[in-house]
Amino acid sequence: MAAAQVRRRRVFYIPGYDPIPPRRYRELYRAESAIQGALRGHEIALRPRRKGERFGWGVDARIEGETVEIEFEVLVWSDIVRSSMGPGIASTYWQMCRTAWVYASTGALWRLMGLRKGPVIAALYPVAMLLAQLLAALLVALGLAWGVGAVAPNPLGVLVGIAGFVVVLRWFRKKDGKFFAYYLMHDYGFSARFKGANPPALEARMADFAGIVATALADDIDEVLVVGHSSGAHIAVSVLADLIRAGKVPPTGPCLSFLSLGQVVPMVSFLPDAHRLRADLGVLGSTRALAWVDVSAPGDGCAFALCDPVAVSGVAVCPRTGPLILSAAFTQTLQPETWARLRRRYFRLHFQYLCAFDNLPKRRDAYDYFAVTAGPLTLAERFATRTPSRSLIDRPASRYTSTAA
Repeated sequence: MAAAQVRRRRVFYIPGYDPIPPRRYRELYRAESAIQGALRGHEIALRPRRKGERFGWGVDARIEGETVEIEFEVLVWSDIVRSSMGPGIASTYWQMCRTAWVYASTGALWRLMGLRKGPVIAALYPVAMLLAQLLAALLVALGLAWGVGAVAPNPLGVLVGIAGFVVVLRWFRKKDGKFFAYYLMHDYGFSARFKGANPPALEARMADFAGIVATALADDIDEVLVVGHSSGAHIAVSVLADLIRAGKVPPTGPCLSFLSLGQVVPMVSFLPDAHRLRADLGVLGSTRALAWVDVSAPGDGCAFALCDPVAVSGVAVCPRTGPLILSAAFTQTLQPETWARLRRRYFRLHFQYLCAFDNLPKRRDAYDYFAVTAGPLTLAERFATRTPSRSLIDRPASRYTSTAA
């Protein structure tokens, strides 16, 4: 434990496909760390960062009897997300057709369904919802056209019907904060647009991220921890693989650790042009330059729970070094009343990995986001006694395994 002791840590959090500014993550950390602290005896206090112009916060913590100083930073790509969500109503329906065609024609949809039905159903949800909205708009349009025309539609009735059609579709678009149809369609369309390849803007941002992490690895600290949540997990994979290839992970520097949460890597890696991501997965799955722990839960219908992203993508090579696949096991780590309250709140559950758990076992190696990010042990040491989940899915399932463009 002495060799793995952490006094100073840098944490880099890479969000998923989220257009909301990063302050929400600071406030989430503040609120949930207070809850987890009361349950587990952690003392966690947030403060402004000591240095740096990019968004983040500082943490002073006393966990498991040790004092740790943490600098948290969100690696922001929400501006890229917002720009990709710009298409209007007609463009979104075209995006729906194009995305459905990409996943169906490449066979990725059926292979993904064979891994986990939950995230595939989540991917089909915006298609079904957008079609339902279109049908509702058509019915309103027909009703107005026939109503104005009395017996049969006349030119005035047709105009009124068209106006009603547009009004209904605009109303649904305005209320998407409740339906999430447009949001999810843009999310899946973002990956499908280039059939798994990264858009140029994202590639440029990932290069920036790699530079930021490389600078931290040259600091006098004990651990650099990269956290990738949801779509942010596959971005983190590529950022870290680039650092390793470039020889920017010093063997005598801070421990480099990678925590992936609720990952959806197969949604991208199973597409035909995801050569870069598959190559990056191969690098991370066989390197000793970092420790990689992947946490998910079958109760999260938006993630490929307990799927080894390297193995299922068909790029595992020997020797395998990671990731260690662990289950957050919501049904066991949340009190029954908490689970009953959250189990139908699918999007909230997808963020549970960043929140407090009110029924954790008292073992030090239980998954506790705040102990991982603010505690005195490196990621590798904290989970050194854990074995992979017994429900691990590691069979190769992707039709496309090429790593060369």
